[in-house]
Amino acid sequence: MDTLISLVLGVSLSAACGFRVFVPLLVVSAAAIVGHLDLPTNVEWVGTDHALIAFAVASSLEIAGYYIPWFDHLLDTVATPLAIVAGTVVTAATAPDMSPLAQWTLAAIAGGGAAGLTKGLLNLLRIGSTATSGGLTNPILSTIELIASIGLSVSAIALPAVAGIVVITVLLFAAYRVWRFFSKSQPQPSAIDKAIP
Repeated sequence: MDTLISLVLGVSLSAACGFRVFVPLLVVSAAAIVGHLDLPTNVEWVGTDHALIAFAVASSLEIAGYYIPWFDHLLDTVATPLAIVAGTVVTAATAPDMSPLAQWTLAAIAGGGAAGLTKGLLNLLRIGSTATSGGLTNPILSTIELIASIGLSVSAIALPAVAGIVVITVLLFAAYRVWRFFSKSQPQPSAIDKAIP
């Protein structure tokens, strides 16, 4: 059962990395420092004072950057691969004791996948927000993303089962929206093509 809870915790925090890259790392670092979270030996560095300060500075810069109109799109470009890496690290940090190969494979697939899928959905939402409002609603979207990242990170550590249900719902929705986006962008067959066997 502990393995399942650890996996749910890691995937929930990884999905939060899709909203904001460094906020979940900051929450994990703080939780480890106060003794609420035990980290595996190979990622104990996440629970150090230096890491906490680095994650706090990075989180502040990332949060501020998303309120600069043109800079938010540049951040999305950089944050997408970073979210996948951060999701992988967060899942590895919450994984139960297992071999490093299994730990990092699980972290890359579950954690990196959850972060990438969430970030992909948010990128589509930001493109839609910019297209429909000329970017005027992007600060509102940024605020919602920040609240979601903080809320999901804290609830993942405090109530992993509840956070897991929320994350599964978000990831299913994200997968559906990404699939719909890419299926619409592919050329549709014409009536002549459909008629030819």
